[in-house]
Amino acid sequence: MNVAIIGCGLIGNKRALALSNGDNLVACCDVDEIIAKRFSEKFGCPYFTKYRELFSEIECDIIIVAVINKYIKEVVIDALNFGKHVLAEKPLGRNFEEAFEIIQALKSFNPSTNQQINLSTSPPLTAKNSPILKTGFNHRFHPAIWKAKEMIDKGKIGKVFSIRARYGHGGRPGMESEWRASKELCGGGELLDQGVHIIDLIRWFGGEVKEVYGKAETKFWNMKVEDNAFAILKTENDVTASFNVSWTNWKNIFSFEIFGADGFLKIEGLGGSYGIETLEFGKRKKEGGRPDIEVYEFPEEDISWKEEWKEFKSAIKENHEPIGSGYDGLKANEVIDAIYLSNKESRVVFL
Repeated sequence: MNVAIIGCGLIGNKRALALSNGDNLVACCDVDEIIAKRFSEKFGCPYFTKYRELFSEIECDIIIVAVINKYIKEVVIDALNFGKHVLAEKPLGRNFEEAFEIIQALKSFNPSTNQQINLSTSPPLTAKNSPILKTGFNHRFHPAIWKAKEMIDKGKIGKVFSIRARYGHGGRPGMESEWRASKELCGGGELLDQGVHIIDLIRWFGGEVKEVYGKAETKFWNMKVEDNAFAILKTENDVTASFNVSWTNWKNIFSFEIFGADGFLKIEGLGGSYGIETLEFGKRKKEGGRPDIEVYEFPEEDISWKEEWKEFKSAIKENHEPIGSGYDGLKANEVIDAIYLSNKESRVVFL
């Protein structure tokens, strides 16, 4: 497939490196010409500094959008209007409203779909020949997380009743001056940055979130967005989930635990500075005592980007909703907005 990438920073590079054999990177774009030119030289494609010129001049099948949050909505909607399939890096806009506008633009390609989106149900399959939209939730494709989902679907730990998660790092000098620290550019702080991945995984393992109570606080960094978020969520499947995401963790951490009637699963690490990716499976003994425990290690390099890309292409070829669809991005933003509201009004928010 012919692919163009809008946004030539760290994530744009990761997406380019994840392309499969047979894919052609036909163009890139970044508002910073130096960054765009460097990217084009690295990957051997022409560059643009205005993405609409790229859309008009370059024939491509897929647009990968890896821009600062403020510009996601505009670029994604324009790409959809050009009839392109889109992989938009998380989050899907700065808030629920922006994500909703994106989904409305996608829906406009399906004349059989009512333009008023019913958020109580997943959207119907994409109409034939209409664009497919994916939110970049690569965490689902980490091997430990993928294996955990397979084990749960096979009933290995019985009925799931709770989830506990932690995700964070310690920031870096000058972080308060980065775009992630800007309310206007990012829309929020750590909750949108890493928290959106945790919320997506909670929905994937536990079902739609129906109750939200949360706190979004600035504990350390001199910024107008939160550097910590804490939340308790309740899903339609009666799963209670709690999490903390943090830019004051000082040591990188990823921990995602799922508890069921017959045992538990604990995922730790994401590779690199987060440590070796592992999955611990504990099988509860009916007579009590220490569970039988199996540990799986995944020391290889991060394959999540490549696996997500392959699944997205499969969704396009077979015309089905991709894993981590635009709808998933919309629902994650809905939960994030509810956490902000809960923090502001100190109450449980019902969805």
